[in-house]
This record gives sequence, C-alpha cells and structure tokens, in this order.
Amino acid sequence: MGIKTIEGNLIAQEGNYAIVVGRWNAFIVESLLAGAIDALKRHGVSEDNITVVRTPCAFEIPLTVKKVAQTNKYDA
Repeated sequence: MGIKTIEGNLIAQEGNYAIVVGRWNAFIVESLLAGAIDALKRHGVSEDNITVVRTPCAFEIPLTVKKVAQTNKYDA
C-alpha cells in the first residue's frame, strides 16, 4: 500500500491580496516583503492584484490589518 497524497491547486490567478508591513527595521522587512510578493507572483497573482500597506512600526500592524480586512476589498 502506497502513500496517498492530496494536494490543492497552488495557482491563484484571481483575487486581491493585501500585505501589511511596518516601516521599522526596513532592512529585514523589505526582504520579507519582496519574498511575499515573489511567492504570490509565482503562484499566478498579478501585480495589479497586490496592495502593500505600510505602518510606522509593528505595533500598528494588528489594527491596520483589521481595518484593511473590514474594507472587504481583499481575499487574503
């Protein structure tokens, strides 16, 4: 008996995506942001469907994410 594998489709050509990042510690954050954008693009997301929202520091990220989610403009 072999191993059964169930995999989802990793192509996300539709949908709008928001990425919330803090401006603090830009040396690290910008690399993480670039990686997140690259991952979305490799899975079929158009740059037109990606929005980057910047906050002053990490402290503001949770409230900003809540506000972004409440707009109902983004799928993830």
